[in-house]
Amino acid sequence: MNFQIAYWHWLVLGMLLIIAELFVPSFTIVWFGLAAVAVSGIMLVFPTLSLTWQLFIWAIASCAMTYGWFRYIKPRMVDRTQAGTAREAVIGQTGQVIKPPVDGRDGMLRFSVPVLGSDEWSFFCNEAVAAGDRVVVTEISGNTLIVNKLSA
Repeated sequence: MNFQIAYWHWLVLGMLLIIAELFVPSFTIVWFGLAAVAVSGIMLVFPTLSLTWQLFIWAIASCAMTYGWFRYIKPRMVDRTQAGTAREAVIGQTGQVIKPPVDGRDGMLRFSVPVLGSDEWSFFCNEAVAAGDRVVVTEISGNTLIVNKLSA
């Protein structure tokens, strides 16, 4: 029996792999599916392509698409904002004191880059700080940051 793989076999395989991505949310299976669809397109142009070459093209296309996704496309899609991650976004940030705390009142500090939508925040510090001192955020208490003075 001489069974030969036709273009539509690759097309069906590609569609099944793309549909499988709905159930396995890794966003990697889709590239194998798209590579199978690409082999299907090549099979339309070259219908007598041997199975060895079909598998080779599929493997190379799958690797190239997966590599391209992880190397070039996915890094550009990373959300670089820190919105929605309040505590994690603020802890460890350094700022400059613009108004030191006096008489039990909180001081004000300024970040060089806005943190959670604001570049100025009220703060509390256990150490004496003066205007111009650099501080690092160690904790959050409501809307007030708890900071430590950075040593020079």
